[in-house]
Amino acid sequence: MSPTPDTSRLRAAPLVLTAMILVAALTRLLPHPPNFAPMEAMALFGGAWFAARRWALITPLLAMAISDLVLAGMLGGLYSQHLLSLDHALVYASIVVITLLGFGLRARVGATRVLAYALTGSLLFFLITNFGAWLSSGLYPANPAGLLAAYLAGIPFFQWTVLGTLFYAGLLFGGFELLRQHPPAWLAADPGVATRHG
Repeated sequence: MSPTPDTSRLRAAPLVLTAMILVAALTRLLPHPPNFAPMEAMALFGGAWFAARRWALITPLLAMAISDLVLAGMLGGLYSQHLLSLDHALVYASIVVITLLGFGLRARVGATRVLAYALTGSLLFFLITNFGAWLSSGLYPANPAGLLAAYLAGIPFFQWTVLGTLFYAGLLFGGFELLRQHPPAWLAADPGVATRHG
């Protein structure tokens, strides 16, 4: 059983984590290269830092859903239909898988480990979502050659997946570590009370 993350220096740590994940999700509304997105980093971050595993799993999914609904309202039409597709459902599935991966960071969060987990999460996202494209898009033959073609077609986007995951992991993990080590007065926990949150 992995240890509980220590957020005892922060007051209302779960709210801080939730706010950071939601803000990251809403950056999807900004112009960005294809696949340069926060989802994988959000999932790793939630898995690493929420003490309660249920919230580690739920929060990134809810943040993703909120950003999807906003995007659907802005873009309508094709994007709204895309939300109901199997390949988009597998994006949500990949968030769950990467959150479970993030539980492995709970023992020790450090730059090298976050880098390794971010690269692994990016690869998992690539494998899961391109499998979904092969399965549901109708663009590829339903055989091993078609699956290989789907993965080959996804390779040009993979670099952006990796760069996006590393960028957002740096912001989320780095920003939270800064808050944890040097909390502003309004977030600092009572020094006489060492509690764990989440």
